[in-house]
Amino acid sequence: MVNSLLNGFQNFKKKYFSNESDFFSKLVKNGQAPKTMIISCSDSRVDPAILFNTKPGDLFVVRNVANLVPPFEKDDMYHGVSSALEYAVKTLKVQDIIILGHSHCGGISALCSFCKKEAEKQNSKVKNETEFIENWVKISKDALIDLDFSNWPDETQHIAEKNSIKNSLKNLKSFPWISKSLVENKLEIHGWWFDMEKANLWCFNEKNNSFQKF
Repeated sequence: MVNSLLNGFQNFKKKYFSNESDFFSKLVKNGQAPKTMIISCSDSRVDPAILFNTKPGDLFVVRNVANLVPPFEKDDMYHGVSSALEYAVKTLKVQDIIILGHSHCGGISALCSFCKKEAEKQNSKVKNETEFIENWVKISKDALIDLDFSNWPDETQHIAEKNSIKNSLKNLKSFPWISKSLVENKLEIHGWWFDMEKANLWCFNEKNNSFQKF
């Protein structure tokens, strides 16, 4: 696999440094100026640059387990997503932020599994089985509170994935400089869900609180 990656780099170098010799020199000289930020899952099957056929410099991307946005918290802890949001909005001045979720998300599956165990134990404390994953995905725990896990994974998984996107959109608005940019019409936020099996993209419509196929 490593050799395949190295060969891939040679193809990348040929395309952008031989065929388009000034492409990266312009990016270096002028700096990056993406208009769109995407918060995507770390899942190897969901690469925003490939999905949307973009070039280097087009997107400012943050990837994490389950494409989550935590709520605004001002403390001395480590806030990777929050710092990226701050840089994107304040420095790069992106015009759009997209939360990109997807079907068959392992992170949301882990959250569903945890919530199912809690429901079975009638909300008594359930011990984490992972060091970091469960605490991380609990960011979206409230978004799953009304779900019926008796039918999980099936349709419940898809609902959970979409509800988590909606929860991250809500958390975006908790950042004061994001909410300010929204009010001033300098920024728009979007929630998208990618159905991997059918290659369909579903976009959240805030007016009717539903996802609609693109």
